[in-house]
Amino acid sequence: MFYHVKDLQFNARVSQPDPRFARVMLEAFGGANGELKSALQYFVQAFSCHNPYPDKYDMLMDIATEEFGHLEIVGATIQMLLGPINGKRKEVIEDTPLHAMMSGKSAKEDLIHQAFTNPSFLICAPGSPTLTDSNGNPWSATYISACADLTADLRSNMAGEARAKLGYENLIPLTDDPLVKETLVFLMTREVTHFQQFEAALETIQPNFPPGVFQTSPKYSNLHFNLSKGNEARGPWNEGQSTKLKEEWQYIDHPLETIQTTNGLLDLQPKGTNRTEKEVRKADEQLAHKRSEEILSVTPEKDFKWSCYPKSNPSVSKPTD
Repeated sequence: MFYHVKDLQFNARVSQPDPRFARVMLEAFGGANGELKSALQYFVQAFSCHNPYPDKYDMLMDIATEEFGHLEIVGATIQMLLGPINGKRKEVIEDTPLHAMMSGKSAKEDLIHQAFTNPSFLICAPGSPTLTDSNGNPWSATYISACADLTADLRSNMAGEARAKLGYENLIPLTDDPLVKETLVFLMTREVTHFQQFEAALETIQPNFPPGVFQTSPKYSNLHFNLSKGNEARGPWNEGQSTKLKEEWQYIDHPLETIQTTNGLLDLQPKGTNRTEKEVRKADEQLAHKRSEEILSVTPEKDFKWSCYPKSNPSVSKPTD
């Protein structure tokens, strides 16, 4: 159940109309890394967490709902930035010149240019935020990442929050309005907050690497193939120990020769790792049982019920005859 409070979470304000920046802000409204994408992604992910991870269900729903609130903040800011543009467009019966909406010939030409590059913003829906990015590409459900494996979903969310943070960071220099900047800084900051929340939630699920159940083969998990010649770079991604499995990186300097002499890697012997195929298969079985038990132990076979309502609630008044 959603309950809408008409007051915004943050007191968004605008000094004066700026239709051009309003169009740019559509990236945060209907873009690939915008607020609608985040809200719906966390909302969808929450469903598979309801029984096995009720605490994560609560977190995802809280953050998803906040993201809907952020969508409202962005939409309200866009609406304020558009100012009187919708009312001016209604004066078509008087054949009011486009430049009356703003000021001068250059503004008129700029608006015409925007109409060509994003017609839905100034022609199809003037004076209103649209579910598109700044170039008029419609919002798409393909932006949503939800695979019902919480460790993978949380990592995807962390990446999404990072991209959204950078989006606001790139928007801030494009406006001179100090009031709009305040709103953008608030929204940017909340992305960092959510990143940390998802990161903390991920750490409560152990083990959480690699994502899923299978623990991967020790024959191939620590190989780095040098597949681009010239100025080969070395670093912690191909030398020393791997970050999670703590295996020694094996640098394959001549990939073609290695593949040919190992029958396409089938005869390759593991090096730099203490893991064995037997141990990995045992770990697979144990984790598969654990993950399955987490879900099945809280999932009824019949008579499903999503919510448990109290028998009586004294705070709710009963209808009178």
